[in-house]
Amino acid sequence: MSLQAMIQTLTEGDREHIVRQFVTWEQFQALESAFADIDGVRLTYCEGVLEILGIKRPDEMIRTLLGALLGQYFMIKHIWFVSTGAYTQSLQGRTNFQADLSYNFDTEKEISDLCIEVVVTSGNVAKLRKYQLLEVPEVWFWEDGKISVFCLRSGDYVQSSHSLCLHDLDIEHLEQCLLMDSQLDAMLALAERYR
Repeated sequence: MSLQAMIQTLTEGDREHIVRQFVTWEQFQALESAFADIDGVRLTYCEGVLEILGIKRPDEMIRTLLGALLGQYFMIKHIWFVSTGAYTQSLQGRTNFQADLSYNFDTEKEISDLCIEVVVTSGNVAKLRKYQLLEVPEVWFWEDGKISVFCLRSGDYVQSSHSLCLHDLDIEHLEQCLLMDSQLDAMLALAERYR
């Protein structure tokens, strides 16, 4: 598929993604440069696998609400944090990606303590490998109305029913807030829960 066809597929669909295997680091860097000025497209590289993803409105609605809810939770619980957003995390020649949300707690660090991916229509936990290469302690995936929490233990991710970074956070209640029709109602429900 040509670069122009990739761009058209990603910018005209509801949410499209293209996956290519056996891509070299140099090829990835060239594509990354070609896509640099195109809004709403994200490139991820992990050990020869390239994913080009179109970011659409449903993704951003969940991402921004989740960020707002977590920010409110941090304020209520007096948790020191640095929101590092979707900054590029990279290990030269091996991986390069942006989580939808990422956070440091207690002190600012180069590697995020918590990374979150919003997966509205497609994705899988095979995406954990890129986080494993950087030894990110905790990763969440929002998919199909649920948050899956993965904690790094002895170099491998183990699924958990709760967050180790935010041990008092009720994940099930957070999921319910994210599914509310009104973002205001979601914020009020979270505030009420932790009052």
